[in-house]
Amino acid sequence: MDESAEAIVKMEKRLRYISGMIKQNGRRILNNYPITSPQFVALQWLLEEGDLTIGELSNKISLAFSTTTDLVDRMERNELVERVRDLKDRRVVRIHLLEKGKVIIHEVIGKRQAFLGEVLENFSEEDMKNLTRLLDLLYNQMKTVSEK
Repeated sequence: MDESAEAIVKMEKRLRYISGMIKQNGRRILNNYPITSPQFVALQWLLEEGDLTIGELSNKISLAFSTTTDLVDRMERNELVERVRDLKDRRVVRIHLLEKGKVIIHEVIGKRQAFLGEVLENFSEEDMKNLTRLLDLLYNQMKTVSEK
């Protein structure tokens, strides 16, 4: 195996481990809140994108339409979201993030960011800038390649 292939193997493994650690910490944080991991992901999309239809939301969170409907039903019962009719087309129903859902998302994201801040505590400012630049580059390349 040549050097570049070895580097790819090492990077993939490291990224997998980092992803796993982030998920594990995220689950630990969510244990203190009345939402599940899939609900967190859905609420995050609603916060970032605004009101979405069930179809749009199911595409964003990569779940079946029926599963997303059940997820929204539970979130609506917990007063995290509400279904609202589209003002331009009354046949369209959108999922709207309620204040309780926003508060939970902001708190959870804040705790996740605090965890990352703690992890990066001993990084120099230059290392932080380089890491951010490289992560942006990696993310943009992944988007480009996956859209092909």
